[in-house]
Amino acid sequence: MSAAPEASLTIGFDVTRTQALLRVSPEFESDFARLLERFPGGGLTEFLTASIPLEVFLASLDALGIWPDSGEVVWEEPFRSVVVDMLNDAESVEHFLAGADEGRVKPVDLPDMFGGDWCGDLTAFQQRDIAHLLSLGHSANFSVPGAGKTRVALAVFSALRQRGLVSRLLVVSPKSAYEAWQYESDICFSRPLSVGIVEKRLPASTDVLLVNYERLHRSLAGLAIRLETAPTMMILDEAHRMKLGSAGIYGAACMSLGPLSPVRMILTGTPAPNGAKDLESLLSFVWPGRGRRVVKQAVGGGDLAYASRVLEPLYTRTTKLELGLPPVETRVRKIELEGLHREIYDAMVGQFSARAAKSRSDFEALGKAVLRLLMAATSPALLTEGASRYEPLSFQVPPLEVPQGDPLYTLLRRLPQYEMPPKYRETLAIVAENAAKGRKTLVWASFVRSIMSLEVLLKDLNPAVVHGGTADRAEELRRFREDPRCGVLISNPATLGEGISLHQVCHDAVYVDRDFQAGRFLQSLDRIHRLGLEPGTETRVTVLTAMGTVDEIVALRLKEKLDFMGKILDDPSVQQLGDPENEPAFAGGMDMGDLRAVLGQIGARYDE
Repeated sequence: MSAAPEASLTIGFDVTRTQALLRVSPEFESDFARLLERFPGGGLTEFLTASIPLEVFLASLDALGIWPDSGEVVWEEPFRSVVVDMLNDAESVEHFLAGADEGRVKPVDLPDMFGGDWCGDLTAFQQRDIAHLLSLGHSANFSVPGAGKTRVALAVFSALRQRGLVSRLLVVSPKSAYEAWQYESDICFSRPLSVGIVEKRLPASTDVLLVNYERLHRSLAGLAIRLETAPTMMILDEAHRMKLGSAGIYGAACMSLGPLSPVRMILTGTPAPNGAKDLESLLSFVWPGRGRRVVKQAVGGGDLAYASRVLEPLYTRTTKLELGLPPVETRVRKIELEGLHREIYDAMVGQFSARAAKSRSDFEALGKAVLRLLMAATSPALLTEGASRYEPLSFQVPPLEVPQGDPLYTLLRRLPQYEMPPKYRETLAIVAENAAKGRKTLVWASFVRSIMSLEVLLKDLNPAVVHGGTADRAEELRRFREDPRCGVLISNPATLGEGISLHQVCHDAVYVDRDFQAGRFLQSLDRIHRLGLEPGTETRVTVLTAMGTVDEIVALRLKEKLDFMGKILDDPSVQQLGDPENEPAFAGGMDMGDLRAVLGQIGARYDE
């Protein structure tokens, strides 16, 4: 009896269980080199051995067709099972895109599916969404912020656990969303789910494990083992955080773990804040190897209304109008810059024009220069101080250094040590007026030093303050919610724009400034305007805009981006919210279109 031929190519998991590992015998070395050219992102780890990100491997699986017929390919377990599951998932995508109805769950079926422990109340639209998500298996919930996506996801988990398909839940989310998961896991089950948080090490086995995007890549090996130990549903909450997909740290980590989970779900109210490519990355997590191609095909013709109809079977979405909330009153307060403030801003524009004329390709430097324009439009004092160490990375900019001979140097030296910029003055007036009527106010300011200045100016109202350097966010939020003496919460959307509900106690928001990140703006709006708002509640949002500054371009660009999201999701309410006047991104969330718009405003011409 002849021996089995030696494998020419062996395919399995690498040691981290998050990448495909390919090994070949020496005589197939040249064939191996040609094969690796078909897998972008893969590379040799040692002689005759290469690792390839799972999503890349699955997306380019057809490349194995070039392997010589004379070579035997061996698939190791459990890698072979994962690939087979992914191929079956791809067939399911085609099944739903074709509009097939068999096997669909109906809302009327849900009460018998949750099991005896479920006791959470559900609206009619939440039941509709749960039924669709259960029908899909792997799924996407693009419901607007404030629609109760956390509760919907837990209901899906409860039904899948009752069927024996999963036993645990892994949730990747911003830290700010932990509160919602802990609260809903407690009140939606007669026997509350145990919840653990990944910090320096993985906690003991729990029903729900929470990990933030920043820590995820450092915990990959342990989480991979956890996923293989017991069938675990994996959810990406605020999934737009990994919109760069495999090209970003967050996305690469999510893509690596996703195929190890028998059920994957994404939650985000802003799936495409900067364009269709964001949506490609998100659906690639849900359906590795297939999701990206589905979006490209749907949007390829540029007809977003058509794309929305094509993609609709693959996600569920509750619109803002369906929530039945009282409307938001959005007001724009136009602020005039006067005297020295105007002179400094105009001098900054001159500096920006000179920089653009010298180097139109230095995008990073131009991005930081735009950040300084945003600072100058709010308070020139921010220029001399620079960014706080607690700023998000996209807002990190050093203090402005100006040569003594520069006219701007003289202007900044004339700046009073304790100046009251008009935006701060207007904010103080609005907050004080609200407090006199017993109304609490949420104040949004992009820069941490701006938050600190406002904290001093509003000290008589015992402000709660939350930013990247806040030691105890929970305590600050508790004070704002429960202490009648605390009349204002000051924060930035980068820290508090997601996952927190404040609509029970606050119905007024003021934007001291805004950046170019449409998704973050939309999320921040919904901290005070979400499901559970009492009928007849008056919600007021005030946007402060410095006339003749970059603020006007920010407003225009935000409107365009939110209009795009409204079209691709076929949701007119997004377009309405995106018009307050009636990962790699540049500083402050800018993309190339934003930078072109700023350059155009100041009279510089830019060719991409």
